[in-house]
Amino acid sequence: MNETAAHVPQRIKELREILEISALDMAGDSGIPYETYCKYENGELDIPISVLYTIAGRLGTDVTVLLTGDEARMDSAAVCRKDKGVQVERYPGYEFSSLAYNFKHRTMEPLLVSLDSLKPQAKPVAHSGQEFNFVTEGRVKITVGKTEHILNAGDSIYFDASLPHGQQAVNGKAQFITIIQK
Repeated sequence: MNETAAHVPQRIKELREILEISALDMAGDSGIPYETYCKYENGELDIPISVLYTIAGRLGTDVTVLLTGDEARMDSAAVCRKDKGVQVERYPGYEFSSLAYNFKHRTMEPLLVSLDSLKPQAKPVAHSGQEFNFVTEGRVKITVGKTEHILNAGDSIYFDASLPHGQQAVNGKAQFITIIQK
């Protein structure tokens, strides 16, 4: 887990305690089994991005606060320079960089995702909303439900994010932009 990701559980616990919410209530209010929530908060399990949104909502804050410790500041436009997004390693072989972390009240989350086929594939996830993936480099196998799609650089897919889905690089490294609608 990289340094940014290591601080996320700590921030969640700190905010939860400041708001005087018990871990049991936090888990229940967020629809997360208590044991799983405790593992998230103790840094024993990686927290899926969809769960980060749920937790941030329950804490009455923005995901940016959980990722960076700072409030999003921009409300008309937020520029993210090359290689300057908030980077978090989510799972082995799956890293993302938040491209709009500094924009207040986001209704969607654009992320630059880097994959490596030599690392284990992350388990499928499901979350509310819709998702758009646009491959910028390499080849990516995207599984939505039980259907697999092989996308090359320049290809894209739009899908119902409530279906279990996952992405994996094919033969090396790959990158894609994902836009997740909350």
